Amino acid sequence: MSEGAPIGYIWWALPTRLRAEGVEVEHITALTSMLVLPWVFKFVWSPLIDTLQTRRWTLRSWILSTQFIMGATLIPLFFLDTLTDLSLIMVFLFAHAVSAATQDAAIDALAIATVPPQERGRINAWMQVGMLAGRSLLGGGALIMAVWFGNKVVTALLIAVIYSSSTLLIISKQHLKVDKEAGTFGTRFRSFLSHASRTLKGKSTWLGLLFAGIGGTAFEAVGAVAGPFLIDRGFSTENVGAFFAFPSVIAMIVGALAGGYISDRIGKQAAVVLFLLAMVVDILVLASADALLGTSAGTLLIILLSLLYFCIGLFTAGSYALFMDITDPRLGATQFSAFMGATNGCESWSTFTAGKLVATTGYPLTFVIMSCISLLAVPIVRSLKQQQE
Repeated sequence: MSEGAPIGYIWWALPTRLRAEGVEVEHITALTSMLVLPWVFKFVWSPLIDTLQTRRWTLRSWILSTQFIMGATLIPLFFLDTLTDLSLIMVFLFAHAVSAATQDAAIDALAIATVPPQERGRINAWMQVGMLAGRSLLGGGALIMAVWFGNKVVTALLIAVIYSSSTLLIISKQHLKVDKEAGTFGTRFRSFLSHASRTLKGKSTWLGLLFAGIGGTAFEAVGAVAGPFLIDRGFSTENVGAFFAFPSVIAMIVGALAGGYISDRIGKQAAVVLFLLAMVVDILVLASADALLGTSAGTLLIILLSLLYFCIGLFTAGSYALFMDITDPRLGATQFSAFMGATNGCESWSTFTAGKLVATTGYPLTFVIMSCISLLAVPIVRSLKQQQE
């Protein structure tokens, strides 16, 4: 939840709030585009997380310190005016975003270091549930609560969610499997470079990045145009809003839980291939229904899209667990952040390409083309090798 709440607030709630208070759209988009950057480039400073660890300064220390800064940088929002102090607000929110992205990298590294491989599917499933719940609560939920209680209460809630996570971490027990090398920072850094060099030479690292860059092409493309697609097929704005508020989120949560359990039972690679094929089949059926029935498809389109979000939950839980399996625990923050950066890159290029294709070929053919690209990831997944624990 502490990972999802800041994203929901910054990407969904804050832009809507600023526009309602009279801030120009160009200023809002400039702010949000700047705040996204730390999540894109967190792999650049993630080596510090992997390197700067001692017996007293652990991954838990990294998480707690970043969460403290996350909460502290939100306090000025209680006093600053969004119209007259927007530039200063941007400074505090950027510091918040950097801390939040760093927190995410440290949390992932902690999961890789402490969770047994046979439980990573389920752990990733519950991490997805928490992330979606946090994003929903401080995204759309924040807008509703702001009407009832005011924006200051929403800000206080965001801080409370972050610090409640800190409280749980403080009282929990940490059992790191990976022994950090003793000695000076220079010694640890040279050891990091040695492990990083071997990892960069490993085939699974590059295959993992390639898989991350194309595996989600199908669902990223459909998801990016799902709203306009439903509008063009005769659904009202209210209908579309209701779909994204409830059926899609619920389907993803259920899918993530199922995907995590299945991944641990049958193996990450087999599960990811199965989930990817199921997702592509659903999208192909969606494209066929749209091509044959058009606006008369109605409820069938909603059912197929709901099934797609269920498959997205399956695929996300399984693929993230697979990324953990091929990540060297000694490079947990750095390597896993690189994989996540590649998935963000997949979302970016898939969204751009889908927009261009829809304008020239229409929705059905776009869905088919992007699904075929995702299928190229199947042999890649089969070639990945798990890190030795």
